Amino acid sequence: MNPNYLDKGDLQIFVTVGESPDPIPDARVRISDPENGKILEETVTDASGQTPFLELPAPPIEWSVAEGETARRPYAAYNVTVSAAGYQTLHIGGVELLPTGRSIQRAALPTATAGGFNVRNVLIPPHALWGEPSSRQPEEEVKPLPKPEGLVVLPEPVIPEFVVVHAGRPDDPSAPNHYVRFKDYIKNAACCEIYSTWKTEAIKANVLAILSFTLNRVYTEWYRGKGYDFTITASTAFDQSYSHGRTIFEEIGVVVDDLFTTYITKENISQPLFAQYCDGRRVQCGGLSQWGSQALGEQGWDAISILRKYYGSEIYLKSAEKVEGVPMSYGGQVLSPGSEGEAVRTVQEQLNRIAQNFPAIPKIPADGVYGPATREAVTAFQKIFHLPQTGSVDFAGWYEISNIFVAVTEMA
Repeated sequence: MNPNYLDKGDLQIFVTVGESPDPIPDARVRISDPENGKILEETVTDASGQTPFLELPAPPIEWSVAEGETARRPYAAYNVTVSAAGYQTLHIGGVELLPTGRSIQRAALPTATAGGFNVRNVLIPPHALWGEPSSRQPEEEVKPLPKPEGLVVLPEPVIPEFVVVHAGRPDDPSAPNHYVRFKDYIKNAACCEIYSTWKTEAIKANVLAILSFTLNRVYTEWYRGKGYDFTITASTAFDQSYSHGRTIFEEIGVVVDDLFTTYITKENISQPLFAQYCDGRRVQCGGLSQWGSQALGEQGWDAISILRKYYGSEIYLKSAEKVEGVPMSYGGQVLSPGSEGEAVRTVQEQLNRIAQNFPAIPKIPADGVYGPATREAVTAFQKIFHLPQTGSVDFAGWYEISNIFVAVTEMA
């Protein structure tokens, strides 16, 4: 890390009990320079298991937005050490920070074992746009569907609750499988594949390609139809980059929250388009160019125009009507002060349950009336889970509240 960087970014560490959403308060967090070991920040987590956002040096923004820039790594990498009584100490290397942005690093602490070696080391691999390039074999945009005597073909794509990610090549039986909530998988893959410093419309175009790529694998049962027990791999020779436990860029996460039920398709096909893409600089392909999309975003192109340039003028966007694993689907109405009814009561009841794990969220009457107390609770939730702090519940807020509610109740 170059101490002379003039640009800055903000880094937050979110400490939880293992892979659960249960926060660990009062965990000790140390951030250091991997080149010389110098400690740059020391802090402790709050009641929500989170540190403050800590401002740290980052490379000039031009390095991550200019297509011609190739010689210098465009993000800073930090080491993070987290410890808490009763848990294993965790060392994370390669935590990524881009300039002007906010990075969130999850630190999942396993419970300490008596007499065991209670130190765990995790290294986040280089970002896909910076590490060794890898090209995928071209595949058809529209896939054959499973045979009727085998798997069930749904009439419409459905957003699954989980995807099973195989952390290696399909034929590597030693690679573990990770069960990952769908939206968390998309955030991870997008943060592996693109930079949060890019134009918002370019980020949206890439997220939509990643969503469509993933949902095509889900809908066509691509790997299960070949006898495997997973949905998708983390090998960029076959699928998208995925690094379990990697840094999440808040700006990309917000886009995913807004778009996660949307995918690219064409008339007369029932499946999401298999939206292939590549970096467009070191690897060329017949689909979207990641760096090319950023260049178009800089020119003022919107997301759908970018996508049509690469996938054809006949494509359009469609939203899945069903999201698995949530108690109630979004009704389409933004809930805000003055709203009343069963949807408001659902939000209130879910927030009250979430508040048992995250006490910074105040308990509120579940009376179906969206008053000042509900607005305060919603705003506290939005702050903790990195949503825009509007105090109202829109599409993104509804599903994030539902996801966290399901996660904490399943944990219990």
